[in-house]
Amino acid sequence: MKPLTGAEIRASFVNATPDEIDRIPLPGLHEIIWDEREYLGWRDHSNRRRGFLVHWQDDRAVGLVLGAAETSLRPGISAMCSLCQITRSGDNVTLFSAAKAGEAGLNGDSVGTYLCDDLACSYLIRLLPPHAAMQAPGTLMEHRTSGLTQRLHALTGKILSDS
Repeated sequence: MKPLTGAEIRASFVNATPDEIDRIPLPGLHEIIWDEREYLGWRDHSNRRRGFLVHWQDDRAVGLVLGAAETSLRPGISAMCSLCQITRSGDNVTLFSAAKAGEAGLNGDSVGTYLCDDLACSYLIRLLPPHAAMQAPGTLMEHRTSGLTQRLHALTGKILSDS
């Protein structure tokens, strides 16, 4: 991922009002290893029901404001994140919703999907499971990163869509 400044991150949000954008807490950008991620994802530490994703789509940074469901899945069940497609304990996967961009979002239209609770898919896909030892690591990583990017662009497309 290409590095972003705080100003670029704030300017990227497509489904928030200017007042909401001004109140978004930014993560510590000096701690980010940009080369090892497909998107920047973080949660609002003062309001755990809010999360944020920013990624590059073509040459444009696109930011999404997410709302987490009030209740989480039970720890004893398994659930899969729709971005990284890693199966985790239910309490590590959360239903997030995002208002659609533009007029549709202002009218209350939204998109919902299950995501890793910590929004750390870029990190998780880089942890190779034990059964992957027999596969070529580069091939598996390329598959994971391209799949994550494709699914992220599809989610963004739904949020930007008029219908």
